[in-house]
Amino acid sequence: MKLPIFIADAFTATAFRGNPAAVCLVENTLPEDAHQRIAGEMNLSETAFIRKLQPSDNFTQSARFGLRWFTPVSEVPLCGHATLASAAVLFHKIKNTNNTLTFVTMSGELKARRAEDGIVLDFPLYPTSPQDLHEVEDLIKAAIGDTLVQDIRYSPDTKNLMVRLSDSYNRSFLETLKVNTEPLPRIEQTGKVKGLILTLKGEPGGRTPQYDFYSRYFAPWVGLPEDPVTGSAHTVLSSYWSQQLRKKEMRAFQCSRRGGELDISLRPDGRVDLKGGAAIVLEGTLTV
Repeated sequence: MKLPIFIADAFTATAFRGNPAAVCLVENTLPEDAHQRIAGEMNLSETAFIRKLQPSDNFTQSARFGLRWFTPVSEVPLCGHATLASAAVLFHKIKNTNNTLTFVTMSGELKARRAEDGIVLDFPLYPTSPQDLHEVEDLIKAAIGDTLVQDIRYSPDTKNLMVRLSDSYNRSFLETLKVNTEPLPRIEQTGKVKGLILTLKGEPGGRTPQYDFYSRYFAPWVGLPEDPVTGSAHTVLSSYWSQQLRKKEMRAFQCSRRGGELDISLRPDGRVDLKGGAAIVLEGTLTV
């Protein structure tokens, strides 16, 4: 079996920045174990599989598709950057004729629509609740040592622990912070936490462009020591920072080595629009 495959860098307009995802177009049924084997072979943070929902569908004219995401070691329920990459492949390479695409996923229906300067993802907005420090103190200390912490939140929907660093730190501190992810899956084995978000309030000025908040994301529980730019983490971050900053429109930067930026807009229906660019850097054929 031969599958069309692409690699797209998401949440960036520039190749070799942002977060790379592999995107496979599945014409016919793919054996279940093949998804994970292909994702392991690609060895990127995510490999996305777009499939037809009806035999009569086609990738150029249909507006609804199935979508699944796999890390090199497991399937995940939500992935923003691989959804953005999937939409970019359909819009820009397959020349899909629709302005909005709907993806049927483990996290419900997700929409991606064309914008002048990128693609807008319509995603869930997930609230956080205060987290008792004593329950996660060992985990945080193992990850970031004696770094000062200002707030700790938990998102039960995404199983993400969000740690806000002290406002006394700046972007360069977060960018250079050494985070030890290796012991985290041993310290937290209950299944409650599947990802660690570190976040920091944006600087008031002096940088162009200015960002409302910064973040980094770590998910060693699913085989990702650090993820370069994480759309799903921003379903949590958007909720938190909107309340903290009292803003509905925000710009965010994820401070990984590759870096990536998102434009955020909280919607009246309780969801969030995440806008980003994508650069397709590879296309070919995968033989299964």
